[in-house]
Amino acid sequence: MSWPQVEPSTPHVTYLYLAFFLILYALFSELIRNRAHLSEPPLATLAGIFAGPRGVGWLDPMNKWGWEDNITQELARVITGVQCFAVGIELPAKYPKAHRRSLAMLLGPTMTAGWLISALIIRLLLNTAWPTALIVAACLTPTDPVLSASVIGEAKFSQRVPQRLRHLLSAESGSNDGTAFPFLYLALYITYAKSAGQGARMFLTDLLLWQCLTGIVIGTLVGLVARRALRFSEARGFVQESTLFVFYFLLAILCVGVGSTLGLDDFLVCFSAGVAFCWDGWFSSRTAKMKLPSILDLMLNSTMFVYFGSIIPWEMYENNLGPWKMLLCVVLILLLRRLPAMLALKRFIPDIKTNWEAIFAGHFGPMGVGALFLAIEARARLETGTSEPLPHPGKHHHNQETIETLWPIVCGVVFSSIMVHGFSPLFMSLASHFWRHPKERSQLVGGDEEGLGGMIHSDEEVEDEPIESYYDNVDEET
Repeated sequence: MSWPQVEPSTPHVTYLYLAFFLILYALFSELIRNRAHLSEPPLATLAGIFAGPRGVGWLDPMNKWGWEDNITQELARVITGVQCFAVGIELPAKYPKAHRRSLAMLLGPTMTAGWLISALIIRLLLNTAWPTALIVAACLTPTDPVLSASVIGEAKFSQRVPQRLRHLLSAESGSNDGTAFPFLYLALYITYAKSAGQGARMFLTDLLLWQCLTGIVIGTLVGLVARRALRFSEARGFVQESTLFVFYFLLAILCVGVGSTLGLDDFLVCFSAGVAFCWDGWFSSRTAKMKLPSILDLMLNSTMFVYFGSIIPWEMYENNLGPWKMLLCVVLILLLRRLPAMLALKRFIPDIKTNWEAIFAGHFGPMGVGALFLAIEARARLETGTSEPLPHPGKHHHNQETIETLWPIVCGVVFSSIMVHGFSPLFMSLASHFWRHPKERSQLVGGDEEGLGGMIHSDEEVEDEPIESYYDNVDEET
């Protein structure tokens, strides 16, 4: 019996499935976030895989919908840019200035070590050329702000981690997506620059001076002007409280538009604007009860991870990349990309006090949406010499190896990072529970609220070193 009124088209089924997933999550959000210690990204990714081509086939953007790689690029650009802006707003007032030493160590030596270690692993295990390994590793270098926000956000698990450590990892995730551009473009210039002199000139002028430095300056100006304009209107009663969230979100989109239009480092523009916009802490205190990051996590970020789960190129691991080599490569990258450098440099990072904190910070360096954007950005530069990618990877190109292997390697590592870092709070909470003496445990398994049971202490248990108060005094005098 036919029902002509029923029209299960692809968009209609997508609306149903995505809305059903988000509603189901919202109904059990307290149980999922604060009892099971799970975050949205792994659940959303698994939901995308289930509905994707390898599952029931409801979501197939690349094959049935006709979506091209520029759609993925722009989705990743907007979501990462908005999250970088959100990180800048959520940080305490003047945070980058007060904690510049810790941030410099994470954005400098730690990222450089992670880039080179990841490149070495990819080169040896997957037998790629050195330029290919360096380009892929550069995409995997930054810590993703979207995943970091889900892991160290406002859930009960994150409250058991010292606040200074949460702020440090959050600031790193917001700034190092933009800081990854020098690593990526250095590897690209090695690949296609006609001479060492041309590559050095492009790296200095096109990248450092224009994309990075000018991006920071323009982002800071946008943030300062927006803050002054909003405070001017708010002081005169011209702004409704309900429009503050709209202003916040549209300002982030404006920064993405400014950065992409001018060819700047989008994510540095967004992070700089967010920090400047909330430099005095006024906007954070004004919107403290609005839970803006939670709204972004549930709506934008979860949708992106459902989409990612539906486009993972599983067939590439069967045909081009050996699954066991790829698995070993992923494991070594997750283990060695950050942890050794973090332990070695712990003494030079004032905000990391103990070895357990260094291990925690070394582990929580998730790779996500930002890596996807950088992968398509790199492929576009190799294919067209611009930021506009071809609809799909081209053939018969002199950089064919990089073009063919870049996307599946990055997707494989990102998927593994989503699963490992997304489920880590659950396993760490369970380990902390059984680590404690039976008399000190919560009646509910994993329901402890103090520091992570001998592993990560709370701020009250580990006092700050004088260097922290020194920076605070400098700020007060300034």
